[in-house]
Amino acid sequence: MQKIIRIGTRDSQLAMWQAKKVQKLLEELGHQTELIPVKATGDLVLDKPLYELGITGIFTKNLDIAMLNGDIDIAVHSMKDVPTVLPEGIIQAAVLKRANYNDILLLKDNEEFMSQPKGTIATGSLRRKAQWLNRYPTHTVEGLRGNVNTRLQKLEDNDWNGAIFAAAGLERIGLRPKGAVSLTWMIPAPAQGAIMITALESDEEVKTICAELNDKDTEICTGIEREFLNRLEGGCTAPIGALAFINEKEDEINFKGVLLSRDGKKKIEVSRKVKVGKHKYLAKDCANYIIDKGGKFIMMEDEGIEKQFSIYSTKKLSEAQKKLLPTNMEVMDSDFIKIRFNRIAPKVIKKEIENVIITSKNGVEAILNSFTSDELQFKNIYCVGRRTKKLIEQKIGKVAKSERNAKKLAEYLSKEIKGEEVTYFCSDLRLDTLPMLLKANGIAVNEVEAYKTMYSPAKVDEKVNAVLFYSPSGVESYMQQNTADKIAFCIGESTAKEANKHFEDVQVANLPTVESVIEMVNLHFVKK
Repeated sequence: MQKIIRIGTRDSQLAMWQAKKVQKLLEELGHQTELIPVKATGDLVLDKPLYELGITGIFTKNLDIAMLNGDIDIAVHSMKDVPTVLPEGIIQAAVLKRANYNDILLLKDNEEFMSQPKGTIATGSLRRKAQWLNRYPTHTVEGLRGNVNTRLQKLEDNDWNGAIFAAAGLERIGLRPKGAVSLTWMIPAPAQGAIMITALESDEEVKTICAELNDKDTEICTGIEREFLNRLEGGCTAPIGALAFINEKEDEINFKGVLLSRDGKKKIEVSRKVKVGKHKYLAKDCANYIIDKGGKFIMMEDEGIEKQFSIYSTKKLSEAQKKLLPTNMEVMDSDFIKIRFNRIAPKVIKKEIENVIITSKNGVEAILNSFTSDELQFKNIYCVGRRTKKLIEQKIGKVAKSERNAKKLAEYLSKEIKGEEVTYFCSDLRLDTLPMLLKANGIAVNEVEAYKTMYSPAKVDEKVNAVLFYSPSGVESYMQQNTADKIAFCIGESTAKEANKHFEDVQVANLPTVESVIEMVNLHFVKK
């Protein structure tokens, strides 16, 4: 039976247009498709500029989650909205032929204000704002958020001289007015005007299908622009523009890039031309030029803006995870839990074990600390969590069943292996939920203490607004030295259950991942 390709998209008019374009192209090639709209954080929070939200992937995160959960096969994005580093397991499967990459100015009246000392235009883009103020330093720039139709209505309702839009967006849905002014002097956002399709790295069939839609020239040019952006470590929070295009007559790639201070007073530009095929180091060379001319200092000055909120993570966050948080937020972190692996007796694995339960990555690592994967004889492995499953299948073997929490796994096993025995590799501080439910349903539980969980609390500053928790023991560790007068953001229900004993405001993530906890923090604070 032919595979039905499930196309994930935001549900705005423009996003749906783009998804339907991809759908049409796929169906013309003989493939069956289904559109699946998904809400994005950027569509939910409309009262703050994008750079103030500061969330990398604000328009793509929910589609990433839907793909990793197996709810969609591909996602269609405005390429300029996609972070330069995709989530693990997701790849760029295709880029469609690029449309108009320019910014345009929609006027309320006429262009006369552009030669006057006073004028007011609107945009939600820090890049557009900085470039406009660099060219017209005495003008005022107002914030403008929302989908295309919402922004057009705001322009109509306010006493502004004009508002800046991406030309491609208005042209795609037939809303570009005749009098719009093309801002050819304004360097666009990296990959503006291009549509990207993402897919799971492991889905060979879908990757092969998407490759039929890929435009090589657009892939080359947008790849250079996005590498330039990545090397400057900028995203929605830095005023960076980049444009690469191929001069077919000269067989050259022309590139120009710009970095500005947020107020537009400082600007560093770069431009280069190289032969097609000789462009491997083009983005790197141009980014280094910007940095050597003082680009880092400009970005560091902007980062010095006073923080509005402060959070504390009870687990060390990676740099990539920190970049998912708003720039107006101070982030502190430390590991409130330390793990020590126990030496597991050889007799435990002397013969094949019929049913094994592992509920965390720590459990996997603890087992492998005592034995090599070749020594392990596990017939059926059951686990909790997508990441635990991934690690098990990388290091030990195939997982028979994975559930999102211990309760759901216990309920599944109670039906499937009733009357049998399980070996549960756990911590000394493990919760009672799983073994109690199993024993109540006639399943013998052989517990093997694979690792010890030790408290390592730190004193948290009073100014902190919220604390991020990832386990019940993390909550217990925190309470040894701190008070519960803050918001508790929890990774799952068992963690929230412990937090509810102490905190008045407890919020639970939609998915048991660090990124989902961060998403919850973003949604809470950007609405302030």
